[in-house]
Amino acid sequence: MGDPAGIGPEIIARAFRERPGLLRQVVVAGDVATLQRALRLTAPEAGSAAAALMLAEIRGLSDAPAVPPGCMAVVQACALPRPVAFGQVSAEAGRVAADCIRWAAQAALSGQARAVVTAPIHKEALSAAGVDHPGHTELLQSLAAAHAGVPVSALPVRMMLSCPGLSTVLVSIHVSLRQALRAVTHEQVLQTIRITHAHFRRTGVAEPRIAVAGLNPHAGEGGLFGREEIETIAPAIQQAQREGVQASGPHAPDTVFMRARQGAFDVVVAMYHDQGLIPVKLLGLEHGVNTTLGLPFVRTSPDHGTAFDLAGTGRASAASLLAAIDAALAAAPTS
Repeated sequence: MGDPAGIGPEIIARAFRERPGLLRQVVVAGDVATLQRALRLTAPEAGSAAAALMLAEIRGLSDAPAVPPGCMAVVQACALPRPVAFGQVSAEAGRVAADCIRWAAQAALSGQARAVVTAPIHKEALSAAGVDHPGHTELLQSLAAAHAGVPVSALPVRMMLSCPGLSTVLVSIHVSLRQALRAVTHEQVLQTIRITHAHFRRTGVAEPRIAVAGLNPHAGEGGLFGREEIETIAPAIQQAQREGVQASGPHAPDTVFMRARQGAFDVVVAMYHDQGLIPVKLLGLEHGVNTTLGLPFVRTSPDHGTAFDLAGTGRASAASLLAAIDAALAAAPTS
């Protein structure tokens, strides 16, 4: 469900209204009263041809097949006395969002769910609730590692953002820029390339073409603007090539995303968060998808935030959420 003070519940309701066929495949982990409110906010105007939509509370995924047609199946995955106020950061909203994430992750880790699609959360609310993770990616990584009985370091994950025509995978995620620069190590870059290669192989791309961006302007210009490309990034690419990975670079970061969009590459490995996400969000925020690579289950989410300024208006678009659901269904195992 995401943060209950944001647009997550509303875009979930709108997604089902726009694509009622999804009702047979998707169950919502959330709060029943909050989702009832979202149904009211997104109700079609009188005389509209939009399909009617009702809510059916279920105890678990095993009850989903018995949900009547035209009903959104909801599991009460958190404790919330009453719906929270729209557009306000609160510890209660952060706790609820985290509880829903945990419920969904356990459903996937136990094999009951084929995939997890997460609506947007607010990082300040998560922190206020005492959740020791800055976002979905890190929390899901921690839950998966605990389930496997291994340390988090043994389950490396990466964030991939995609929109029509461009996919980019990040070496580092939610850290300061100073920390992100320190994260550009041979091991981190090579690991990112390996995880990216494995993901695209699993999803049907036999020989994914991976472009690796440089860190510095013009990819360092032969050492004039920094030596990270020479001493760190290029050796990682060469090691990946020796392993049979079709990786290339380091490419100038100001042109590599354009070249990928023109079809030269299947995916770009970016050195830090904003380097990779700015081009994706510029090109396709409304249809962008965030995919976590390296988890033992498929996880996607819309490529936007909680949009507190829109929460409660019923006007938020479900386009990115629908793209995330489609991506999850396409990548998830069928049995």
